[in-house]
Amino acid sequence: MEKIVIFGNSGSGKSTLAKTLCRSESLQHLDLDSLAWKAVSPPERKSIAESRQEIEAFVSLNKSWVIEGCYSDLLALVMPFSSEIIFLDLPVEACIANARKRTWEPHKYESKEAQDANLNMLVDWIAQYPHRSDTFSRSSHEALFNGYSGRKRIFKKNNQQE
Repeated sequence: MEKIVIFGNSGSGKSTLAKTLCRSESLQHLDLDSLAWKAVSPPERKSIAESRQEIEAFVSLNKSWVIEGCYSDLLALVMPFSSEIIFLDLPVEACIANARKRTWEPHKYESKEAQDANLNMLVDWIAQYPHRSDTFSRSSHEALFNGYSGRKRIFKKNNQQE
């Protein structure tokens, strides 16, 4: 049973890698973006307790999975259930390039135009990754990686082979 956690900066390729692994290994997929936010405008984070319930429900219903996201606080809840973690530690410039090439994500945006209207904010967010100290930061991801005692890999570029 594979239980893989993938994390890294926005635009690092988490969703792409997760979808590839899910197809090739017949795994279930959970994008933490889908449960981290309340359905309100402007966006507001759910409580950790609410997100924990949804994560635990997913983990209990699925024997093999990939869970991906950039939320260290939520990832920490998943780590005890995982068999492997993958840290996508790409350079900021690569993440920005990926974000600029991103196809429409209908589960996040009502239209491609709405997604594109958010692009400048996303690029600024990505650029701050090495400098922030919040749950979305490189330092918090590095701490998760370093504190994990199971199988772990770090990728410095997309399409990296083991």
